Amino acid sequence: MAELLIVYHSRTGGSRQMAEAAYAGAAGEGPARLLRAEAAGPEDLLAAEGYLFCAPENLAALSGAMKEFFDRCYYPVLGCLEGRAYAQMICAGSDGSGAARQLARIATGWRLKAVQEPLIVCTHAQTPEAILAEKVIPETDLQTCRDLGQAMAAGLAIGMF
Repeated sequence: MAELLIVYHSRTGGSRQMAEAAYAGAAGEGPARLLRAEAAGPEDLLAAEGYLFCAPENLAALSGAMKEFFDRCYYPVLGCLEGRAYAQMICAGSDGSGAARQLARIATGWRLKAVQEPLIVCTHAQTPEAILAEKVIPETDLQTCRDLGQAMAAGLAIGMF
């Protein structure tokens, strides 16, 4: 059965909460794995049929640890993932579009197929204190993340993607 791999990085908890919610939604639909970006490798990408990438936006770009995951895995799997489904979730303080564009460019290089527009959750953290503080993602946004995880896993399970 087709596995959904959810890879995330989180420094202040927002992306972690989003990824965990997506995993909870996916778990009832089919096989899914949740891995921190630091722990995920090329073998994990190769073993899955679809992906959900979740990261914070830092300074209008993907967080360094998420970018490092892509840097470390990019060439070992290049040419092996074409056509597989992916979606992305970004936890942002104000915008999120820079990180989403960066992630989409990487996925395009792998020839992955986006199955929805990026899900961007805005925390409105604008001061140094708010940016560095632990995040609490509202339940309505977490439900959207659960729904995305469920839809991705269900789509993989029925061969829709």
